[in-house]
Amino acid sequence: MSKRKVSSELLQQKFDELARRNDEAELGGGVKRLEQQHARGKLTARERVLILLDEGSFEELGKFVVHRSTDFGLDKESYLGDGVVTGYGTVNGRLVYVFSQDFTVFGGSLSETHAEKIVKVMDLAMKNGAPLIGLNDSGGARIQEGVVSLGGYADIFYRNVMASGVIPQISAIMGPCAGGAVYSPAMTDFIFMVEGTSFMFVTGPNVVKTVTHENVTAEELGGATTHSTKSGVTHFASANEVECIAGIKTLLSYMPQNCEDDAPRVAYAEGNESRPVLNDLIPANPNQPYDMREVINGVMDDASFFEVHKNFAENIVVGFARLAGRSIGIVGNQPASLAGVLDIDSSVKAARFVRFCDCFNIPLLVFEDVPGFLPGTDQEWNAIITNGAKLLYAFSEATVPRITVITRKAYGGAYDVMNSKHIGADLNYAWPSAEIAVMGAKGASEIIFKKEIAEAVNPEEKLAEKVEDYTTKFANPYRAANRGFVDEVIFPDQTREKLIKAFKMLENKVAKLPKKKHGNIPL
Repeated sequence: MSKRKVSSELLQQKFDELARRNDEAELGGGVKRLEQQHARGKLTARERVLILLDEGSFEELGKFVVHRSTDFGLDKESYLGDGVVTGYGTVNGRLVYVFSQDFTVFGGSLSETHAEKIVKVMDLAMKNGAPLIGLNDSGGARIQEGVVSLGGYADIFYRNVMASGVIPQISAIMGPCAGGAVYSPAMTDFIFMVEGTSFMFVTGPNVVKTVTHENVTAEELGGATTHSTKSGVTHFASANEVECIAGIKTLLSYMPQNCEDDAPRVAYAEGNESRPVLNDLIPANPNQPYDMREVINGVMDDASFFEVHKNFAENIVVGFARLAGRSIGIVGNQPASLAGVLDIDSSVKAARFVRFCDCFNIPLLVFEDVPGFLPGTDQEWNAIITNGAKLLYAFSEATVPRITVITRKAYGGAYDVMNSKHIGADLNYAWPSAEIAVMGAKGASEIIFKKEIAEAVNPEEKLAEKVEDYTTKFANPYRAANRGFVDEVIFPDQTREKLIKAFKMLENKVAKLPKKKHGNIPL
């Protein structure tokens, strides 16, 4: 049975249940508006909350709030709650705060009182150190209220920034979000979108057509597929709202309640940690790709890898996994896409993820197979220098336990950037297949021995000879190990056992940055 069909059946079940009750307060304004929401293939604001939270745990705040406006006929129309359901509850027994906007009330538009309700739960989340989840379904500011509604957005934005790095903030886009409605989600840690029913854009298709004369649909301009593949604005694109909410609950299981807490651990009984399957993953041909996800899944606990930003900048893989029950942040070059090079998008994607893990005490594990940075005018003109430096900055600043495993290539400046010992990694391991050098053997030989090759009777034969010589001297992990840049050269099947012991050793790590107000990351 398809996910969309399951979602549709659930919608109908919920509708039938609530319609039988005919509870005006629960429906937030009546059966008719509930029916309209279901006709769009969407859950209601309250249903979303009830599916997200543990059964019976939701405590609503501000249920009887109504707007205070009297202009433009608003004095004749008001609804309890003023278009947003707010409160707190638990997800798998852990406290969370939530707000869920109701598109059936003035298009989910943000009024002064609507904003005050959201601000209240944000303040409570900060004070009590618990995650904040926003289920966004809003057309933007309520234009009938003018600058008052804009002030409400600013109040929310300010708290997004103050809460950043203090508590996890998760946003789900459950419908069309435009204008100011997109900036609060943009400042949270993770964004979910639903395919076909959710959109994000600063200016909609009609405005775009008027100003730039471009004909573009809402889906093309700001749909889930667009933002998960092209812009990278959203981290997760879900087939339906039920799947979206399930994803939020899974994501929460990997992260702590706040910056002073540790992520929850899953019970794990250690046994034989050898993984022989890893010995056969690296192709004999150094130019042949392989899927880094196979390495990650082979090393981490079974079925524990939860990938983030899967469809964006696919030349790098990031996500959460568990190692012996402990939550770990994973960053890995992906040889199956663009040979695993670092470019603008992959650098920014990984940097953002690294900084989140560092904010919330989640150890970092890097799987490295990187031939360098992507060359070309497109990259240079769009600031690969500044954007690549973001990843370098993020790793250098991170104080959580940090370990790198070099599986194959570690070339040039990209070797430094990918959590090398030189920028503060605690431990670096290398597989025997690792090549740690300034560049590939062929390119290096063509530069170093250019004159000698040109003057040779058989230049191709001489080049092959020099490539072999360079490979023997540099394209292996042992020279780096001799200098202490690699702590140990290990067989792939030993990786899991080594990492379990290493992270256990590092669990009480204390590292403090120099005293300062804050650094100036190259934005």
